[in-house]
Amino acid sequence: MKYFFLYITFFFIQANVFAMQEEIINNEIFVFQNTLNQEFLNKETSILLPEDFEFFDGLEFYPINLKFRVTASFVRTPGEKPFLMPTTTDRLPEYVKYAELHFNIDSQNFVLEVFQNTNPKEGYENYLFLPFTDLTSGNGSYGGGRYMDIFEPDGDEIILDFNQSYNPYCVYNSKYSCPIPPEQNDIKIRIEAGIKDFKKQE
Repeated sequence: MKYFFLYITFFFIQANVFAMQEEIINNEIFVFQNTLNQEFLNKETSILLPEDFEFFDGLEFYPINLKFRVTASFVRTPGEKPFLMPTTTDRLPEYVKYAELHFNIDSQNFVLEVFQNTNPKEGYENYLFLPFTDLTSGNGSYGGGRYMDIFEPDGDEIILDFNQSYNPYCVYNSKYSCPIPPEQNDIKIRIEAGIKDFKKQE
């Protein structure tokens, strides 16, 4: 009987630890979403067109789903040749494939390529660019795909949280030039996490 109560106590401690960790992660995602929303709602920082403010009251996100927060293997790919990445305009920024992310969702294995700008802006030297599409693209999320910001980890693993994905700026304002996710970064499932498509009012 003593061991039974010890087991029950250990179980409840573990459950409480897990619940606390989940709450911390959820709060982190809420902060990301709220920060992005405040940037768009503030006319001094927003990239929205003036006429959009008549109807805009906030960005839309999928409900937080921690199934889409995964630990990925970070595999460096040194020796890659720089290339010109297509965009929504005639701008062709130069990137280089920096690493691959290997991860699993619903028992399916996926690989995404991560890129680095060969001429980064000051302060963005360690920034890595992750554009992707999935089966929600054009059916829930923006048809041209979404982006995620990541930085090189200290080890060989990285947390990849699709709940913190965001839209390219050109979704909101056509004056922006946005890189187009490459075909190899198309995920063949619905990533129902992160930001949804932006629908302008007619």
